[in-house]
Amino acid sequence: MLRVSDLHVSYGAINALGGISFEIQRGSIVTLIGGNGAGKTTTLRTVSGLLRAKSGKVEFDGADITALAPHKIVARGLCHVPEGRMIFSNLSVEENLAMGAYLQTDAVRNAANRDYIFSIFPRLKERIHQTAGTLSGGEQQMLAIGRALMGNPKFLMLDEPSLGIAPRLISTIFEKIVEINKTQGITILLVEQNANLALEVSSYAYCLETGQIVMQGESKQLRADPQLKATYLGG
Repeated sequence: MLRVSDLHVSYGAINALGGISFEIQRGSIVTLIGGNGAGKTTTLRTVSGLLRAKSGKVEFDGADITALAPHKIVARGLCHVPEGRMIFSNLSVEENLAMGAYLQTDAVRNAANRDYIFSIFPRLKERIHQTAGTLSGGEQQMLAIGRALMGNPKFLMLDEPSLGIAPRLISTIFEKIVEINKTQGITILLVEQNANLALEVSSYAYCLETGQIVMQGESKQLRADPQLKATYLGG
């Protein structure tokens, strides 16, 4: 569903990605793991059109989207939940969800999407008129995911969904990510600092170091790899 080929991205003179290539199959959950500064967020921002590639190609659902504007990529069904959530703090929960549906014209589908979001995140329904900036970190992450789901995605990219969330809510968030994948058939690309958790919920993984993919394979195999365990899993 997503194919990235020889992607190079720079911030001025600094090379952030040095020619990475990877593929993600339809219906799967795939994770990118790696330390801070490895290039994980840069990869997601380039795929979603927020950053321009120096060279290389991004193909989504068979079409070249490398040079498309972000809103046109969203319109094709690829939605990005950014690091730090980036909710509209001064708007209500309801208004944030409405912003997620700004390209959608099917009122019936929008209502169904909203009902589904409230079914998996009932707290959002309880706080529908509450200002988003007053929500807890976990509730804000639920809202960020819900806002993306209002865009009716086929493919969802999640950047550090456990960041800044109380430990008791992290497992809830990840259970819902798996549920979204299984019940809605949405393909998921997950970037997560908690490598143990990311490898637990994903089927395939790529490991990034300084803008290069240095390891890849089935998640269960990587969890057992001595080098990866020593570097990222604390074992």
